[in-house]
Amino acid sequence: MHMVLLEFSLYPTDKGESVSDYVKRNLEIIDESGLPYKLGPMGTTLEGEWDEVMAVVKACRDRMAEDCARIACQIKIDERPGHCGRIDSKVETLRAKTGRDLKT
Repeated sequence: MHMVLLEFSLYPTDKGESVSDYVKRNLEIIDESGLPYKLGPMGTTLEGEWDEVMAVVKACRDRMAEDCARIACQIKIDERPGHCGRIDSKVETLRAKTGRDLKT
């Protein structure tokens, strides 16, 4: 099994300065997916199999395309066979190695 950490940011570029109402819709789709996720200030990280995480990105894009003419999307992917729970363990490893409580 190839587990993926996928961080993405998807937002309209034709709706003015504040796009939080559109991003909120993404978060509803993400939450309803049932996949582990972490919200960050500049994007959201999902954990799951390739097809699962890509389906969430597609669903967010499709929903946004319903009333947005221009959409920007940035995606970062870390794929590693057989490793689950990395959405938390990667940070915990760095906490242990630094001996510090890191801000997340």
